[in-house]
Amino acid sequence: MIETIRNCFDISKVLYSSHAKREMQIDKFGSIKDYEVCEAIHDGKIIEEYPNDKPYPSILIFGETNSKRPLHIVCAYDNEDCQTIIVTVYQPDPNLWVNYQRREK
Repeated sequence: MIETIRNCFDISKVLYSSHAKREMQIDKFGSIKDYEVCEAIHDGKIIEEYPNDKPYPSILIFGETNSKRPLHIVCAYDNEDCQTIIVTVYQPDPNLWVNYQRREK
């Protein structure tokens, strides 16, 4: 699935939810740009899966931008429209995540 999502970025078949855009603007570590999301997706790996999410199953990707900024991207793939939907994006708080990939207990 991650390769399909990466391909959508390569061919500009990406839809950002209004929630994702809002969260990107107000992130507590500084605003997140579209190009940073693209960089993190291309570098990223799936760290959680949410198969029961509606209307599409989604995944949580951890990746780093070219400047090593860690990002979490929750996204889904819409088979009908052949596009990736960005549900939310944020810079993970290092106090809440182990290596940004596993939730702190």
